[in-house]
Amino acid sequence: MRFMRFQRGDAVMIAVQMHGSWRALPEGGTGPEGSLAAALEDGGLAALAGRLQRGEVVDADKVRALVPLPSPGKIVCVGLNYADHTAESGYVQPEHPTFFARFASSLVAAGDPIVRPRVSEMLDFEGELVAIIGRRGRCIPRAEALDYVAAYSIFNDASVRDFQHRTPQWTLGKNFDGTGAFGPILVTADELPAGASGLAIETRLNGEILQRASTSQLIFDVATLVSGISEAMTLEPGDVVVTGTPSGVGHARKPPLYMRAGDICEVEVEGIGVLRNPIEDEAAPAREAAA
Repeated sequence: MRFMRFQRGDAVMIAVQMHGSWRALPEGGTGPEGSLAAALEDGGLAALAGRLQRGEVVDADKVRALVPLPSPGKIVCVGLNYADHTAESGYVQPEHPTFFARFASSLVAAGDPIVRPRVSEMLDFEGELVAIIGRRGRCIPRAEALDYVAAYSIFNDASVRDFQHRTPQWTLGKNFDGTGAFGPILVTADELPAGASGLAIETRLNGEILQRASTSQLIFDVATLVSGISEAMTLEPGDVVVTGTPSGVGHARKPPLYMRAGDICEVEVEGIGVLRNPIEDEAAPAREAAA
């Protein structure tokens, strides 16, 4: 099953793709059929899809997409998870996954602009596969970890490199407003290979391919990541695991290549779709603009 959220006027709509067409109904209600987040929490994606099949046909290419899950409880990202990217970044490959956090305040929907902050010229792209948790769990054995993954999606972990590398902790440079592009499609795990392994992943800037890899090249696969995170914290339905980016990032290029206003960045993951965002500069504060 494939789901998306979109805006129509003042209404938020949810759509499911069935038999080649998208059908949608307004988001709402408190039960498991009311929203994607509620359906994940109650294991009700199939029930939600059944309800949506009774909705109207929509053209997914002509709607304003929204983030599939606007307020995940946790967004856990993984660094240095492709060997070539670790090498180009100047690090020794870690023995354990490198986890860091993003916050929901940084999220951006497909089609909306990724924002280059006024304080930096070093806005970089990072195309990534996303795993979405569908069951509550702690200390999950690796052999069972994929049973806790409900769906997959796409992320552009746009990074403000000078702020990221000011300190050994990457949090600030990974959490500027308007830099975490996510979506637009959520694909249930049963439609993809186990652990979403073996999928082509590609990042394009203004049509030029800059990152190209396979998710089979992940150093720590989805099952390992889910199990490892759960050693420390309880994973909840709707939590998001952003699995890492392959080589080819702009910061490692000579000369470096950063995203600028007017650019278009696309991340494509085989079997899921394309996450496409324009780039724009952060607006001046109102008081400054008025001056």
